[in-house]
Amino acid sequence: MRPLTRLLRVGGVELGAGRPVRVQTMGNLPLTEVGANIAQIERCAALGCEIFRLALPDDFLLPFFGEIIAHSPLPVIADIHFHPSLLRKALEAGAAGARINPGNVGSSTDWSETVRLFEDLGAVMRIGVNGGSLNKEALKLHGHTAEALVASAQEWSNRLYDLGFYRFKVSLKSSDVRTTVQAYRLFSKVSDIPLHIGLTEAGPLPEGLIKSSAALGTLLLEGIGDTLRISLTAPPEEEVKAAWELLSSLNLRRRWPEVISCPLCARSSYPFTELLPKLLPRIKSLSLPIKVAFMGCEVNGPGEAREADIGLAFSKGKAFLFRKGEIVERGDPEPMVERLLQVLEEMARDPS
Repeated sequence: MRPLTRLLRVGGVELGAGRPVRVQTMGNLPLTEVGANIAQIERCAALGCEIFRLALPDDFLLPFFGEIIAHSPLPVIADIHFHPSLLRKALEAGAAGARINPGNVGSSTDWSETVRLFEDLGAVMRIGVNGGSLNKEALKLHGHTAEALVASAQEWSNRLYDLGFYRFKVSLKSSDVRTTVQAYRLFSKVSDIPLHIGLTEAGPLPEGLIKSSAALGTLLLEGIGDTLRISLTAPPEEEVKAAWELLSSLNLRRRWPEVISCPLCARSSYPFTELLPKLLPRIKSLSLPIKVAFMGCEVNGPGEAREADIGLAFSKGKAFLFRKGEIVERGDPEPMVERLLQVLEEMARDPS
């Protein structure tokens, strides 16, 4: 496991130094649509997002950007490309931090004043290295490799250290799973800088989710990652839900029930493949960090689902409600499904 990274605070959110892995996403609406942006952030916050990023491509958008921040329930990070002069303006508008891309902000910029402003405002910077926009020196020395990502991140980290600035984290993203994993592994061996993990340009559902889970799941199991975003060609709400499902599957954090179910076979006596999609929204709406099982026959449930906190097993036209592997009630399938939901809602009201 990776040694502890140093502590950072993004707004009121602590990260690194053994704190829980924080969930992040990015808005996908024009900044001119202020109300829609605020509503999107609120929806993401309700789903468990903790840090929200907004692209800021031009000066004329600053009034809209500032108004969104003023009404945001989450700390907002400004995403800056090509125009480092926007950093100061974004922070003055209320951003809790900013992400820059070393490949396109220019190497000749004097960062001393900008760094002082970050310090004065308690803001955090993210050095966001991307495989598709590496600087020429890194590409010349290493090509499109994990080593190039690491070299670029180290160069910028040293530049900030030389200015006496430590309030930053790093990301090293590629659209390739193996390159991304290797880059984070290499960097984490030589640095205690907090890491934001993600797979860039992962794609739409389900492909993007599968690729992101392969990369981020590997890293998280090795103790690498202080914040994460599952980047999808999908609404940010889907990214937040996916992030929590990943953290839950790794037993790192859990926000709502984890649902497990068997893949079904000829022994299955109840078509709950049709049932589950109808039940999941109701189950996932409960703030209950437990495991719920649905098993199609006497082979898989309740015995093989013994690690589940509660569940249903279907066999020979009947349904069996079990808790920790022990059957507690039995009856016809439809009433027992409703009974399970009733018990879950009771547990959510009184977790003790």
